[in-house]
Amino acid sequence: MLKSIKALYLNNSFFYCCIGIFTLFIASYIYPQLFNVVKWLLLALLMFTFLDIIILFATKRGILGKRETTEKFSNGDPNPIKVSITNYYTFKVIARIIDEIPEQFQVRNFKIKRSLPASSSKAVEYELRPTERGEYHFGKLNIYISSAIGLVSRRFIFDDQQMVPTYPSFIQLKKYDLLAISNNLLQYGIKKIRRLGHTMEFEQIKEYVLGDDIRTINWKATAKKNQLMINQFQDEKSQPVYSVIDKGRLMKMPFEGLSLLDYAINATLVISNVATKKQDKAGMFAFSKKVENMVVAERRNSQMNLIMEALYNVETDFYESDFGRLYADIKKNISHRSLLLLYTNFETLDSLNRQLPYLKGLAKNHLLVVIFFKNTELNELIQKDANTIQQVYDKVIAEKFAFEKRLIVNELKKYGIYSILTEPEDLTINTINKYLEIKARGLL
Repeated sequence: MLKSIKALYLNNSFFYCCIGIFTLFIASYIYPQLFNVVKWLLLALLMFTFLDIIILFATKRGILGKRETTEKFSNGDPNPIKVSITNYYTFKVIARIIDEIPEQFQVRNFKIKRSLPASSSKAVEYELRPTERGEYHFGKLNIYISSAIGLVSRRFIFDDQQMVPTYPSFIQLKKYDLLAISNNLLQYGIKKIRRLGHTMEFEQIKEYVLGDDIRTINWKATAKKNQLMINQFQDEKSQPVYSVIDKGRLMKMPFEGLSLLDYAINATLVISNVATKKQDKAGMFAFSKKVENMVVAERRNSQMNLIMEALYNVETDFYESDFGRLYADIKKNISHRSLLLLYTNFETLDSLNRQLPYLKGLAKNHLLVVIFFKNTELNELIQKDANTIQQVYDKVIAEKFAFEKRLIVNELKKYGIYSILTEPEDLTINTINKYLEIKARGLL
């Protein structure tokens, strides 16, 4: 009986009726003839309320609810949540779904209202977009059921305490993986890179077919076979590709709810998968005060799982990043010439100059690509019309910072260091394009 009382809730319609009856009761002091009306209305309210309670609590089972989620969430992407409800009542009911979603979303007014026909099932879907990696704990799935009378509700509780981990964006990973298979990458911004020269490994000699490059004709084999034969080449394989993630405090800058660090992590997951598809060795590590979360570049079957787990555990320590320590660790632990994709952020030319000696040192032994970010909020200030002195001042400062970003690109270029200056949302696309360009030009 105690559980039934706890599961009983009075609806707003009940309180509206009470307010109306109370108003008539006050008016009966002025118009005594209303007093009998008030008594009958109060009696009717009590009778209908009692009838509503009997209808809702006559059966023990009532409804069955279930929350269905994926095994893990994809960070920065909409993730579907499905709530299935089965109505065992023999009449139509109104269901109010109040799911206690994880506290990271800070949603306090979540409610979905649906009608359920008698003895039927219905599925309701909503989406959650996490912006942080880690564990997300759901609370109770509360479903409040009302009959056609609508004076009271009965609460049912399901799926108490469910945890879903949030990993780097595997949805983005799958998207580019499928697009690569279907050769449909151009519409998403992946450029078709023209191959320069023959900086590839020899694969085999085969017969010439229409469309083959005549510059690859093997004249010696042609003379022996008495028909045109050409040399076939393939991309050089097993080249180490490391994603190096700066997890210092500058990478916690937010953009559309996601930090620059998480944009870099999502891009690392995708480019590692692209590299393995190209038969290269993919690896990664993060650094701040020291180098951590390292996965050595390999081509084993479990490599992507190792990279995924390492990326899941990358967290900022809010220190200023030590590029000197990064240079020393790379020199000690990576002996083969590798492609280093360094995700970091420089706001001014002075901040670059402090780290430039270490970047030049890395570029001597490896192919270094420095990837940093445009400040998109500055673009809004630059494009906005300035009508006051303060607005003019803000616009000049914004243009100065945007100009310094372009100076950083030119400064890196002077020392043979490749760079990508990108908006956070275009990071993955631009990184893939740079990797494909490096492969096509045989730079590594």
